[in-house]
This record gives sequence, C-alpha cells and structure tokens, in this order.
Amino acid sequence: MLTGIDPILTGRLLDELDRLGHGDELVIADANYPAHSIGVPVIELPLIDSPRVTKAIRSVIPPDDYEAESVLLMTSEDAERPDVQHELIAAAAVAPDRVGELERFAFYERANAAQLVIRTGEPRSYGNLILRKGIVRWNG
Repeated sequence: MLTGIDPILTGRLLDELDRLGHGDELVIADANYPAHSIGVPVIELPLIDSPRVTKAIRSVIPPDDYEAESVLLMTSEDAERPDVQHELIAAAAVAPDRVGELERFAFYERANAAQLVIRTGEPRSYGNLILRKGIVRWNG
C-alpha cells in the first residue's frame, strides 16, 4: 500500500503508466473488449468497472491538453450516449469539448496504436475509452 495512491492501482499498473510519455494513449476497456489481440501490455482488473478505473488512473495521469480531444469514446449503434459513457466522462474529469467519438471499427483501429490496455470488469456495452496522456508537471 502507498499513501495517496488509489489502492486499485497495482504495482504493475503503476509501472506501465509510468512508462507512458506525453501523447501516448491507453485504452480503458470493458470486459468484452478484445484486449489481447493488439500485442501491447494488458492489465486485467476484472472486479472493477470502467468509470472507477478511469477515476483512479486520472489521479496519477493528466489528460493531454495539446490535442483537441484527450478522450475518445466508441459511439453506440443507436447514436445515443449510454449512461456508462456519461460516467466515463465524469471520471475522466475533462471538459465535454475535449471528448471525441469514433465509430466502433475506427475506435478499434485507433486502439491498435495504444501503448497499454486496461481491461476492466465493466459489464455494460460501450464502456471503453482511449485516454491520451498529457505532460506531468511538478514543482521543484
């Protein structure tokens, strides 16, 4: 256990997050996402939903503020944004104009270039997002 670190952020996950540089992208995926097919590190968090994982990750990773969209969601088939995506946006703590959408196959294609996939236990469809890491600033 570490003081000030969300307990769902395991040592391995923290190590993988630490390896990400500015502009690198990570996928936070639902339980049905084909995570192991793209050949990048996959962290499994099977008992935790996507919004909870997103909130924990955002506690240690800032979103990119150089690109127009620092968070990307997969659009649903009926074009309505599902509740899980509203929860993901809130957990990501980014302004609504910093959130982009990709149709399903475009999302998969973009995710194939990610440096890390975190597959959660999220049972709801479209509980996926791509987060682009920003610059970590510190005082000192």
